[in-house]
Amino acid sequence: MAVTLESLSMLRPTIRKRILGIALGLIFLMAVTSAFSTVMTRNIAHQLDELSSRYVEAYGHLARMNVRSLEQALALRRMVIARMQSPPDDAGFVERQKLYDAKGIEVEKEAQAARDLINAIIDDTSTASDNARLGRIDDRIENVTTDIRRYLAEEYKTLMSQLDAGNFPEARASLARSDAFRDEFTEKVESIRKDMMAQVRSDAEVTMRAQKTAIAISVVLTALASVLGLLFAMFVSIGITRPVRRLLEGTRAVEAGRLDGSIDVTTRDEIGQLTAAFNKMVEQLRHKERLRETFGRYVDPRVVEGLIDRQSSAATDGERRVMTVLFCDMKGFTRLSEGMTPQGLVKVMNHYLSTMSGPIRSHRGIIDKYIGDAIMAYWGPPFTEDSEQARLACLAAVEMADRGAALRTELPELIGVRTVPSDCEVRIGIATGEVLVGSIGSEFMMSYTVMGDAVNLASRLENANKVYGSHSLASEAAIMAAGDAIESREIDRVIVVGQTHPETVFEIIGRAGELTEKQLELLARYAEGLAAYRERRWDDARRAFKAALDAVPGDGPAKEMAERVEHFRANPPPADWDGAWRLDHK
Repeated sequence: MAVTLESLSMLRPTIRKRILGIALGLIFLMAVTSAFSTVMTRNIAHQLDELSSRYVEAYGHLARMNVRSLEQALALRRMVIARMQSPPDDAGFVERQKLYDAKGIEVEKEAQAARDLINAIIDDTSTASDNARLGRIDDRIENVTTDIRRYLAEEYKTLMSQLDAGNFPEARASLARSDAFRDEFTEKVESIRKDMMAQVRSDAEVTMRAQKTAIAISVVLTALASVLGLLFAMFVSIGITRPVRRLLEGTRAVEAGRLDGSIDVTTRDEIGQLTAAFNKMVEQLRHKERLRETFGRYVDPRVVEGLIDRQSSAATDGERRVMTVLFCDMKGFTRLSEGMTPQGLVKVMNHYLSTMSGPIRSHRGIIDKYIGDAIMAYWGPPFTEDSEQARLACLAAVEMADRGAALRTELPELIGVRTVPSDCEVRIGIATGEVLVGSIGSEFMMSYTVMGDAVNLASRLENANKVYGSHSLASEAAIMAAGDAIESREIDRVIVVGQTHPETVFEIIGRAGELTEKQLELLARYAEGLAAYRERRWDDARRAFKAALDAVPGDGPAKEMAERVEHFRANPPPADWDGAWRLDHK
């Protein structure tokens, strides 16, 4: 014990020095990072200030050069008009002449202001800029300003002499030449502005690169600090005592999933308390793992997590939420299973349920229960976002329908027959609406499930596939929430058992953008027939539904509606008929 205490007493200064050294190193790195960031920030801020206060201002002066030049041209034209009037408007001529001279001075000032700003950028050595390019822009401004000044002075002198001599035709020609030269001047200034803007973009890119460099260096320094922190942890762990090393080994065992061990508590200090807390935690993890292993195959693991942790009020108290519910069943499965051995039936049932459950799980749905060959699932908070639940459910239905078709080809081998009945197909119903979700049951047995009108509607829609000869029916709320992720068509307005108001029902056709030309033709003709049907235009409805069947022979909904039209042709509905069809069976 004396040796251990002596060893610890020798270790403590070393650990203290290491901690202090690491702390000082981190402080130094933070100071360096801060200083570097400050310098880089100032440089970038200065560059941005140059872009905004010099480049942009110079660009504005060039733009105003063109404006003042045009205003000068307008003043010149008004001078000519005043002189050409009969009698001449001498007072107006003098006034516009003053304006002409003033606008010429303003053109010079705008040009000089732009040049001053450009030269200021060139003279500023603290910012990176293409000084040679800026110098060329400066020279171009000077040249174009000198040219227009010289030319306009000559043309102005000629024009005045022509006006004084009353030679108006020649004066008009001189005015036209002045306008042409001024247009050329405007184009040159516009070219200079484009080059100026290109320089602005170039300097902005330099600024962005400087910013990225600053960020990269900051990241490097931060990573260096992190590495030093890791080294600090390693140094401290090297000098730690044996109980802590055992605790670390136990932690690694838990991390690896080994929960069958415990650590002996050999001290009563903080390390001993930590070891006892660790053992308690491992025991709780073992308990939770046993629950997960026991119930994970009977209840969705996400539900199990909520029930174990008791974090969600919905797990115990229940609450109302908008959720999407799906029912799935296989038509003809009962007849198919007749004559099968119990072992064969279990094998087929497990394969069928696994095949149909896959798309639900891959689209983040919760499988609520299996009811014979039927599946009930739901989507919604906290397992799925509100904005995605209906879309995921509809996409799952599309994949389930695809897998159902593939399943028909697999069943003969599973059950040892050559073929399966033609009517052995998957039927799906989907509804979105408010439900009660939570742990529901008795004091003897509870089930985390959903209840409500949406559940009833989804179940009824699954059965409604029998009536319409369809595969996947969904409520209007589900289709609207799914958005453009799927292709669908309105089938009918129905009143299901348990409801008094009609529900608009849609059939899920497939994923968005995957329909064939015949399917598109089917949807168009069916929509025409449905509209005529609701308006009691029986002949039009019959033609439209026939065209739909011509596009896709054997289409169940079109066939059903065509038969219904023939029925109403012979037995018209009452005057208050609203186009809704009542489903009398569950």
